[in-house]
Amino acid sequence: MAVPVAALCCLVPLLPAAVTPRMPGWLSEPVDWPKVGLLAFLHGCWESLAEGLPTPCLVLVRRLLRRPALPDRVAARPGANTFFPVLFAGVLMLPPAAAALVAAPAAVLGGPNGAGCRRRQLFNGSQLALCAFTSSAVFHLLRGPQLLLGSRFPAALLPGFAAVATFCLVNGVVVGVMLVLSDGRRAGVLLRGARSVCGLPVLVHAAGGLMVAVLWQGPYGAFAALLALLPLSISAWVFAQGQRERDAHQATVQSLVQAVEIKDAYTRGHSERVGRASVLIATQLGMEAERLRTLRFAGILHDVGKLGVATELLRRNGPLTEAERRAVEIHPVYGYELVRGIDFLGEAHAGILHHHERVDGRGYPSGLAGEQIPEFARIISVADAFDSMTSTRSYRRGRPVAEAVTELERCSGSQFDPVMVRALIDALAVHDWQPVVHSEDCIQAVPDIPLGVPEPVRAAPGRVAGQGVPAAGQP
Repeated sequence: MAVPVAALCCLVPLLPAAVTPRMPGWLSEPVDWPKVGLLAFLHGCWESLAEGLPTPCLVLVRRLLRRPALPDRVAARPGANTFFPVLFAGVLMLPPAAAALVAAPAAVLGGPNGAGCRRRQLFNGSQLALCAFTSSAVFHLLRGPQLLLGSRFPAALLPGFAAVATFCLVNGVVVGVMLVLSDGRRAGVLLRGARSVCGLPVLVHAAGGLMVAVLWQGPYGAFAALLALLPLSISAWVFAQGQRERDAHQATVQSLVQAVEIKDAYTRGHSERVGRASVLIATQLGMEAERLRTLRFAGILHDVGKLGVATELLRRNGPLTEAERRAVEIHPVYGYELVRGIDFLGEAHAGILHHHERVDGRGYPSGLAGEQIPEFARIISVADAFDSMTSTRSYRRGRPVAEAVTELERCSGSQFDPVMVRALIDALAVHDWQPVVHSEDCIQAVPDIPLGVPEPVRAAPGRVAGQGVPAAGQP
């Protein structure tokens, strides 16, 4: 409740002078209410546009024309205010209390809807009002309005930059304090929160707000300011559509994963953990962000082919016959067939198909060796085996992380790519990895088999089966 109370205190200067204590002139100067109302309305419209939601203008027009209401849509980034130029323009053109009032309606009336969301809306509105008030106060203290009205550039930029820095700092600290108090996170999140809201997008929005403020006070007024917002509006809409598409991709992947995990309770969460471990390895190797996203999808979906394998075989806690083992080993091909029509997976297709290949050529389904195995598949192979060894399965209890790392090193160069093994070990030295904890009944129901026990491995196509080779992980 502290943030809403502080936001209400920011609005005190708007009260009549007879009921408020004496305040500095810049804090209690007259308010241009039409400008405040128009800026608040524009901020709400562009905020809806940035989140991929119908704008208040569109909703109003449809009501006037008695058209049916548009179906409810989820914001591209629920609760995240992504379009600040109009808000920054209010910070530069209005007294602090009026600038705070511009920020509140869009956050309180927009954003997430439904049960339990009102408190979040109130917090978002109060947070933005507090940020706008403090940044506008800094701008006025540095005599920004005098420089802005006189168009004295670049001298006018210094108060503007100070206002933007204040906005980001207050925004980050408020979010950080909320996380510390509600989630029990460490106090270091305060600094990370303040740093996370400072970046190129905020600077671009701040420059847009400065342009709007300068043009608004020119001979063409608000009309010219609206034209200045057009390029930023297009970019915000495109970003919202891209975010919505990424959310759809994530939903598609999660649906497939849930179907797999319903078949085998022991592997619940395994897909997500393999995706995470794969990203840890690839990050250590310096992989670019877009490929990291695709790799994560590949790691999450690597076992989707088990939808085509009999449930009884997946839950078997005893040895498999040769025919049953071949039926399980075909799951990478099933997985590839299931996802090959999903275009956004791209390079993930090869990772899913070949994640059980071995660098010595004794893997399946194609018997590829060394560099013939796609990079995604070599990464997922290590991540999959590591999580399998540290998780309890129907056929073996989970082992400690240190024991799993030792087994990976033992099989490095034969089953696994040594580069990928080393990358995972280096990543584990920085990032904590906790093995999955199961109930005591679940643990007692499965055998306690040490790692490194020799297991027969199918020879690659076209080769003669040789002696059993020790292998880490299971299909």
